[in-house]
Amino acid sequence: MFRHRRAVAIENNELRLHALLEGGHIAEVFDKRSGINPLWAPPWPSIEPSVFNQRTHGEYGSGIDARLLAGIMGHNLCLDIFGGPTDEEATAGLTPHGEASVASYDAEITSAGSAMTMRADLRLAQIVVERRIELHERAVRICETVTSLASIDRPIGWTQHVTLGPPFLEKGVTVFDASASESKAHESAFGPADYLREGAEFSWPHAPRRGGGTWDLRRLPDSPTSSAYTAHLMDRARRHAFFVAFSPTHRLAFGYVWRRLDFPWMGIWEENHSRPSLPWNGRTLARGMEFGVSPFPESRRAMVDRGTLFGVPTFRWLPARARLDVEYWATVSSASQVPETLEWPGGTA
Repeated sequence: MFRHRRAVAIENNELRLHALLEGGHIAEVFDKRSGINPLWAPPWPSIEPSVFNQRTHGEYGSGIDARLLAGIMGHNLCLDIFGGPTDEEATAGLTPHGEASVASYDAEITSAGSAMTMRADLRLAQIVVERRIELHERAVRICETVTSLASIDRPIGWTQHVTLGPPFLEKGVTVFDASASESKAHESAFGPADYLREGAEFSWPHAPRRGGGTWDLRRLPDSPTSSAYTAHLMDRARRHAFFVAFSPTHRLAFGYVWRRLDFPWMGIWEENHSRPSLPWNGRTLARGMEFGVSPFPESRRAMVDRGTLFGVPTFRWLPARARLDVEYWATVSSASQVPETLEWPGGTA
């Protein structure tokens, strides 16, 4: 059990990793040297998606995202949409960010307890998703496979929704960097305390603020409340893309690296005590660093209608009866400042 949820754990001398059996979320990457898990744990009680009932679990809100929020934690997989379903998809049972974030997974531990394989059948999407997660000293290798059971080619969203939280995340303290380039703010107000100019295009990391000036997105605002979402194209000159977050308090750097052509986009989502509705209750501090095939969280129809941004596609095709494979790494390292590059067993980004 992890925070009252059914989970599976692997560990080595440096790290311990917990993944939830319902939703598949990587809920913990615990660094044994610092005693810190950089990933976000919501301030509300977490329950299994399978037991969620809208009539009896009103504490999670009344929106279509209530089931997702009831069980969300850490790094969740958005598949085969990134964002909300259409009305028709919601009526058919699809939740925001797709089935992968609420599905039940089978899990097997291998390699003397330092690796696991997780697998889920996404019935509505007609997709089988499999993850192999391996610990390599202070790094985590994740190999992800998506297999279509459908007889048609189809456009999909596919995003790694990595969210950081306290005690690693601190307002005005935690420092970020990323291999981002062309960027755009969300095209409408994102939350009740959005401080960025809607739809503004800019170069990383200086985002135009409402009322003038810019904000350096390498810092989390030190303000009572704030909310924002920005989309970032990863640097086309690099083979690999990355983001890294650094905690001066804990002298710890945590980041991810991936092949840029697999996931050309990264979204930065910020929630700083701004959402008064259930289950947020103005108590949440979180920052998502979400890399995937789409720049914005939106419906499948909207991402297809958008087509491209900065000349780069905003979705990926999953061919009929085909299999797609990706590999990415999470890294943990002791540091005295934000690293200028990110190192993992496969190289340096």
